[in-house]
Amino acid sequence: MAIRLFSSDLDGTLLGKPDATVIFKCTWDKLPREKRPFLVYNTGRVPKDALGLIPKANLPKPDYLICGLGTSIYDYTSNCFLEGFEHTLLPDWDRKKIERILTQTYQLETLPDPYQNPFRSCWYFHDASQEQIDRLRQELSEAGLDVTLIYSNAREVTILPRSASKGKALKWLIRHLKVKPSETLVAGDGGNDSSMFQIKGSNGIIVENAQPELYEATVDLNVYLAQGFNADGVLDGLKHFGVIEKPETVGYQILTEQNFEPEIIHLFDPCEIQELNVEQRDFIGHAYQKAIEGIRKNITPLGFSACSMEDNEVRGTDVNYHSVWGRDGAITIIGTLSLKDPDIRRCQRATLATLLRHISPNGQIPANVRVQDDTPDYSGIGGICAVDSGLWVIIATYEYLRVTKDHEFLEIYFEPLQRAMNWLSAHDGNNDALLEIPEAGDWTDLFGRSYNVLYDEVLWYRANVCFGLMLEWRGEPERAGDYLRWSQTIKAAILRKFWPSTNGYDVASKSFADQQFSLGDTSYLLAEVTPFSFSWRCDVYGNILAFLYNVLDLERAKIAFRFMWGVGVNHPSPVANLYPKVTGGDPDWKSYYTVNLLNLPDHYHNGGIWPFIGGQWVRFINRLGLRDIAYQELVRLAELNKLGKSHEWEFNEWAHGKTGIPMGKAYQAWSAAGFVHACHDLQVDKKDFLK
Repeated sequence: MAIRLFSSDLDGTLLGKPDATVIFKCTWDKLPREKRPFLVYNTGRVPKDALGLIPKANLPKPDYLICGLGTSIYDYTSNCFLEGFEHTLLPDWDRKKIERILTQTYQLETLPDPYQNPFRSCWYFHDASQEQIDRLRQELSEAGLDVTLIYSNAREVTILPRSASKGKALKWLIRHLKVKPSETLVAGDGGNDSSMFQIKGSNGIIVENAQPELYEATVDLNVYLAQGFNADGVLDGLKHFGVIEKPETVGYQILTEQNFEPEIIHLFDPCEIQELNVEQRDFIGHAYQKAIEGIRKNITPLGFSACSMEDNEVRGTDVNYHSVWGRDGAITIIGTLSLKDPDIRRCQRATLATLLRHISPNGQIPANVRVQDDTPDYSGIGGICAVDSGLWVIIATYEYLRVTKDHEFLEIYFEPLQRAMNWLSAHDGNNDALLEIPEAGDWTDLFGRSYNVLYDEVLWYRANVCFGLMLEWRGEPERAGDYLRWSQTIKAAILRKFWPSTNGYDVASKSFADQQFSLGDTSYLLAEVTPFSFSWRCDVYGNILAFLYNVLDLERAKIAFRFMWGVGVNHPSPVANLYPKVTGGDPDWKSYYTVNLLNLPDHYHNGGIWPFIGGQWVRFINRLGLRDIAYQELVRLAELNKLGKSHEWEFNEWAHGKTGIPMGKAYQAWSAAGFVHACHDLQVDKKDFLK
């Protein structure tokens, strides 16, 4: 049935990626008027704020605005509120009694006035547990208050009349407009959007940057998990439901202060935000084809090898490069899922099967499995376990299933996947939601990070989301909800521990390391935190993943980007894994960094340039909405991959952080896959780009 009404959240859904918002406006405005559905913006913003936002954010004019989390409906065309709806909110609403409970019993503070209205009461409640929220809900009920309580973003509690919510207001409006629920399509990203999806018979779009509470609330509902962040995901969903044929192609647009903050725009020279010329486009297209050739060099019967076995001689511990690695293989799978090549698809499945088949009895995914004799290695270099192998395999399995719908694979390997999650959970020895990582126990082997390591904690958050969604597919909604809720606890712990601030610190209740945070504020997530110390260094890869996996919100991601771009982590090529590098005499220096001269300053994990991270850097910039900057960085990444040690287009493992000269093995699987992944995000694989 044709869609007659489209209701979308604003912040985090249609907004958050300015270039995608522009494309949404162009696409929507070009729909024939007689076929265009009613457009409804369903937002937590108050009407005055929402009305001012529409022209400022380049949004198309709506037909209706539902504001204040369902506490008012505004007819945009007639310039008036629908009073009939507001009359439904009056019974059993006692704002003063609510305020008395939250101030006297819980000592909470209210959000600023712009977030309040006569039928909406908003409060700060940082890191509240599910038990605390349930107790508050019960106390309000026992006080005779018939209200709805919404907790979101691990910091805000909103109380509304029982008859008010985004969904209930929308349900009232569709009856008012004589639209059927089956003719209604909704889109959102957060927990307060869930009531829209729960209108019986309606259809839904969940954008890729959605929060776990929305996944949890939409189990078994008719929702489409979009491929694309923010408005890109909305457009993907509109195409899926037949509202549009395809998004409009929007030509080059100069970035303006209307779309981006001045401190973002002023980071770039004019030449850095120029549209790609024909030569650059052809160069990227050529690099894309070379990357696919590089990936195919790593296809083996057991899965993707770390590097091309045909093109690299190995000796000593280098024999491990002729192996299927947990992290390398998983990252290669994720980066190549958009390719339709049947050989690559079979290799994706084989990679996961090999790693899961060799899981240890207690649930440890091997660091690698040797291709020559199918022998697993659980300890890696130095006899240290690779904790992140299991994390990456959980994430890659979900991504593989999401694209392929190969649910037979899930049933075959669900038991080892559960064991892997149990093994990982055991690394949270003090039940604070974060894993304790052994020194050098992840991808930065022979590099001295330990305890709470940003990179691993971000993956732990994502693994819980992915495993919860796989449980939904298996028809286990209650257990799925447990993992999705726990992921929110993990996320709150990461932000609290790794983004220190001088605001609101109760020093007496903090650990030694926490107390040191009072020395200053940061512009990025810290690399490492232990009970007794912390590292102020910027783990570039960890921060990139934090935004791509929805740990960092847009505003903090912009702050982190300004820092990383400002200090030049992408020079001489994108991108160094760590800033600043560790030098001799530094308290973070370890004597074993000189082993094989591997982790000297500007080498390997100590500030070396990694092309596979460069691909994620391009995706990070594109998600910020800086499309033209992302294209220019993609060109620079292609230039790095072309250099080679012996031949062009070697897609080497890493490059020296100062000279930019390629180092490491040739035809590294994740280097080539990282480039392909970035190309797919920027739609380089489209026919109008590749000639």
